[in-house]
Amino acid sequence: MVIQDPRLAGPNGPNQYFLPGAFTSDTLGHFGNSSARFFHGPGFLNTDFGMSKRIPITESMAVEFRGEFFNIVNHTQFDGPNGNFSSSLFGVVTGAHAPRIGQVSAKFYW
Repeated sequence: MVIQDPRLAGPNGPNQYFLPGAFTSDTLGHFGNSSARFFHGPGFLNTDFGMSKRIPITESMAVEFRGEFFNIVNHTQFDGPNGNFSSSLFGVVTGAHAPRIGQVSAKFYW
């Protein structure tokens, strides 16, 4: 049950996404007063990049060089906040997705 606006700024820790004190338990078998999806977790912004160059050697042979980068701008992608009401980590963002990852490759065609 919501007793105040969970989005209000308050004495949150660095990883606190909403106010966990804005909620209380309701009696068993009754619905609370918040909507089913009253908030959305952190946004997701991911930019990938790839380049390749194929260099012919002869008519039947070639070399291809390739580079791929995932999350090239290294934008932090946080996980959603913990939604377990009985946990001490309720409302806390505890992790993040992978940082920038790059790979290079070379392929020989014949």
